[in-house]
This record gives sequence, structure tokens and C-alpha cells, in this order.
Amino acid sequence: MKKLTVLLAIVSIMVFVLSGCSKGETFTEKGYQSGESEIENIVIQVTDRELEISASEDDQIHIDYFDSEKEYLDISVSSSNELTVRLVTDKEWTDWIGTKPAAEYRKIKIKIPNHLLAGLTANTTNEAITISSLSFMENVNLTTNGGDIVCESIDVGKGITLTAKNGDITGSVIGGWDDFSIACEIKKGECNLPAKKEGGEKYFSADCNNGNINIEFVE
Repeated sequence: MKKLTVLLAIVSIMVFVLSGCSKGETFTEKGYQSGESEIENIVIQVTDRELEISASEDDQIHIDYFDSEKEYLDISVSSSNELTVRLVTDKEWTDWIGTKPAAEYRKIKIKIPNHLLAGLTANTTNEAITISSLSFMENVNLTTNGGDIVCESIDVGKGITLTAKNGDITGSVIGGWDDFSIACEIKKGECNLPAKKEGGEKYFSADCNNGNINIEFVE
């Protein structure tokens, strides 16, 4: 009986310790502004972050986000005028136990000048990517594992590549049907576009696993 009591006490202490390590971090609101930096491309590499991308009201890039002492963004500009946004995590294994930070802390808002950037690449996990009313001179590449991709009124000079797992791909692309070659791959879902269509000076590519593709081309 004493052995059983001791064992239960040890288990209780372990549960207490592990749950104590999952307590919330302190998040601080941060902001980035490109200023006089000349940016041609943006690359976003994050995990467990929702991305909301829209047009800025000036000719600068604005990023609003939250940092903690163990999860923070590393934002830098390379000599080739590429802006990189990368999530850095500095956690012990016990820090991963427990609930996620509140949704407001896991959302990154990016505002981009319209018509001025060559391209955008964005990758995230377990959250959605929403992009609206933007034009790019070259390419847009968006990937999420565990979330939706929503594109509204996106205009590109060369092409769009969208990849989603366990989420839908929806929205609209600026241009006529004949302007694009199309390649779509879908598993466990439905698609309103053909698997392959040749022709067109631009390309549209979508790959969706366990979700639906519903994209409209609008003049």
C-alpha cells in the first residue's frame, strides 16, 4: 500500500511539473517598416502562424506581429534586396507541452506596396494564408500544411503556385482563361479547374491534399 501511495505521489509531481512548464509566454507587439530599403522579393518562412497579406497605403512594407522570449521573428534584407521573415524558436522540449499561444499572437499582418515587388514566397503550418488585392511583376508561391489558402484578386506577371495540405485553395486570379496554362493536382477533394491546360503566357499551379480547389479567373 505504501508503494502504491509513493507511486501516485511521484506521478502527481510529474504531472504538476509538466503542466507548470506549459504556462503562457509573455508576448509583445512588434512592427517592421521597410523605410528606405529597396525590396524586390519577400520570403516568409514560419510555423504555426496565420498570414494576412494585403496592400499597403504607401510605398513601404509593413509587418505587424507579436514576439515572445522563446518565439520571435528574424527580419532581414539581403544584398540582393530580398526581405526574409523567419520564425525563430528557442524552446526546451517541455515548452511544447500545453496549449498554443492565443490566436492574436499567432497572426502576422503583412502590407505590401502594390505593383512594386517582383515576387512573394510564403510558407506556414497549421494556419491559413490570406492574400488580397495585390499585383506582382513575376511570381507568387504560397504553401501551408494544415490550413487554407485564400487568394482574392491576385495579379502576376509570370505565375502562381499554391500548395495546401488539409485545407482548401480558394479565391480569384486576375486574367483571362487563355492567359494561363493550368496544372492542378488534388487528393481527397474536388477541383473546379482542369488537371492540365496548355497555352497562355502565364502559369497557374495548384496542389491540394485533403481539401478543395475553387479558383476563378477574372478579367
